[in-house]
Amino acid sequence: MTQPDQSPVSADAEPPSSQPPGPDVRLRVQRACAADDLPDDAQLATWVRSALAAAPARQGSTRLRAAVTLRIVDTGEGTALNQRYRGKPGPTNVLSFPFEPPAGLPPEALDDLGAELGDLVICAPVLRREAAAQGKTLAAHTAHLVVHGTLHLLGYDHQDAVEATAMEALESTILSGLGFATPYEVPEEPHDERSSA
Repeated sequence: MTQPDQSPVSADAEPPSSQPPGPDVRLRVQRACAADDLPDDAQLATWVRSALAAAPARQGSTRLRAAVTLRIVDTGEGTALNQRYRGKPGPTNVLSFPFEPPAGLPPEALDDLGAELGDLVICAPVLRREAAAQGKTLAAHTAHLVVHGTLHLLGYDHQDAVEATAMEALESTILSGLGFATPYEVPEEPHDERSSA
């Protein structure tokens, strides 16, 4: 795995990464492709934290700590993962893999793993192409994909119209609170790759 890139943020990566109150988030970022133009790790963690803080509690408890791995990949890896886990050809913008503890672990091991939320994979070339097509900054579209993926890790989905409406409304609220425009006001392109797992 590639070590996190500590490169400076590009000029369009705004707003700054102020730390909103909310859960303690340990974000592990793996930049497995050229991603110097994407927001830095602190901004990515802020967006995960904002999604966790704003999402109504699921499964009966509020999450105070969360550990998430975010891997930024190229088209080849994005295509392979999308085919393997979703049975769909080509890359998609974001994939979410909620954490599932291995069977047979002793209870004390599960306590140590309680903060694990799961993994997100963002395909950088798809993200860049969509941002350009939708007239968004890379920061705005990255924030949207991070929030969208984090909500999937929390159990949100968009398989039917009711779920999609609720999830889109929550995403819009979170992104507005971060200073970004509502992502769903952008006209949908015929080949929009927004639907993700």
